[in-house]
Amino acid sequence: MIAAASTKNSDLSRQADWELDFYSRPILEPDGKKRWELLISSSLDPSGAAPFRWEKRCPASEVNSEWLANALDEALQDAEKQGWKPPLRLRCWRSSMRSMVERASAGLGFEVLASRRTYALLDWLAEREQDLYPQQDGYMAGPLAPPPMPIPTPPLPLPEAVRGDAWSWASMPIGMLREASEWPIDFSGLLPVISTDDDSLPIPGVRMFSKNRALALAGWLGGLEPVRLVVEGKQLLLEAGQDDRWLVTDMDKQTAEAAQQTLMQARENSGGFQFISVQTTPNEQRFAGFWMLRDLAQQ
Repeated sequence: MIAAASTKNSDLSRQADWELDFYSRPILEPDGKKRWELLISSSLDPSGAAPFRWEKRCPASEVNSEWLANALDEALQDAEKQGWKPPLRLRCWRSSMRSMVERASAGLGFEVLASRRTYALLDWLAEREQDLYPQQDGYMAGPLAPPPMPIPTPPLPLPEAVRGDAWSWASMPIGMLREASEWPIDFSGLLPVISTDDDSLPIPGVRMFSKNRALALAGWLGGLEPVRLVVEGKQLLLEAGQDDRWLVTDMDKQTAEAAQQTLMQARENSGGFQFISVQTTPNEQRFAGFWMLRDLAQQ
């Protein structure tokens, strides 16, 4: 038995962060209570390889950190059977469940990140909400009371030490993004790029430059868990983490309106893809940092 377990562990070849959602669904169980589910997806691999997915229903009377801890342990065992190493990090999407997730993960060695950079999970949720839940007995069809609107966090200016020397709007063809895994990048957050009929579709983004502190800036941005770029009024904001918002720059009215239109077009035409890059100079071929972002409705 010991030898077999050793061989099994040596066969583990895949590892990725996990993205988690432990929450109720729009389905009433026979006891009249809402269905609760734990959904786990490994983060998207830039190669497009299939993610690890795991799901388990939870009785509404057992929604607590003890149940969640046991379920996470069960998920780890199933992942190992499929050739996955334990994740190094666990991304928690919903702020309301963060404390419970942290308590449940305390004995499992996970680093828990409060993050909306959970693109694999959100895609899976959207798929289930469209194709699975409406077919289930007890599905609550029709208009539901909308959830309370979260109060946006006031944006904070980027710290002086990581503002860089300059920045500029930019765009690149979506086809070029597919080559990003081959670029020289120090800090990165790459995603599989959707297939399109037109590889010339422009993907909007921001280029940041810092001659002396590019690596420090890139490391700091990576730690933020960057999610998406948005325009509010005349301000360009970077949304990150679970509810963080950072002011990138103020713009004049014309520039702000053009930026807003560009980001909306990307959301409609190319899956909401965006990017942020960090370089020492505009002509430098190496990236201190490069992140793909996505603007999704559920964020």
